Amino acid sequence: MKFDIVTIFPGIFDSYFSESIIKRAKNGNFIDIKIHNLRDFTHDNHKTVDDTPYGGGAGMVMKIEPIYDCLKYVESNLKIQKSKTRIILFSAKGKRYTQEDAKRLSHYENLILLCGRYEGVDERVAENLIDEEVSIGDFVLTGGEIPAMVIVDSITRLIPGVLGNVQSIEIESHSSEGYLEYPQYTKPDKFMDWKVPEVLLSGDHEKIAQWRKDNSKK
Repeated sequence: MKFDIVTIFPGIFDSYFSESIIKRAKNGNFIDIKIHNLRDFTHDNHKTVDDTPYGGGAGMVMKIEPIYDCLKYVESNLKIQKSKTRIILFSAKGKRYTQEDAKRLSHYENLILLCGRYEGVDERVAENLIDEEVSIGDFVLTGGEIPAMVIVDSITRLIPGVLGNVQSIEIESHSSEGYLEYPQYTKPDKFMDWKVPEVLLSGDHEKIAQWRKDNSKK
């Protein structure tokens, strides 16, 4: 799986993508992540990526020209069929991202992730240049970089071989619609006055399975 991320703050991704599962997935060649600085696709001395909105109003709007040029550059360097690529714009008005979306998108070979900033992105980008508009929740962020990390993380862990135990994916929260995972405990079985439920210490696998099922429903 290849991720191309378009942003005006490329350094934001350095720390998160250099740790833990994402780092191991990169080193194991399960994923490839390329960060593209949108300012490299501007054509003025100030590397301008935004301008005032038509009709007036607060804030600035990201311009379509550098986004168009950047997307065309990324697409021209793809070595796979366009049908196996998905272009995603992060926006507060986009469709709410779910685990089902992570599963669906994991079947593509390349995702191009466009990180908006400022007051928003020229609407002609959403109308003409992308495949879908995504939001990670009903709140407003300063940019699309955190949503891009969410997408990369949630999809990477679904790639066969990335996680050591396949059961981690099969029985976790949101593995099916409406399913939340049961509570988990580990040693010690007693800390201060807080005890692990006795059934989990019983060794009775049928009772443990029922307890987990009941608590998942709860």
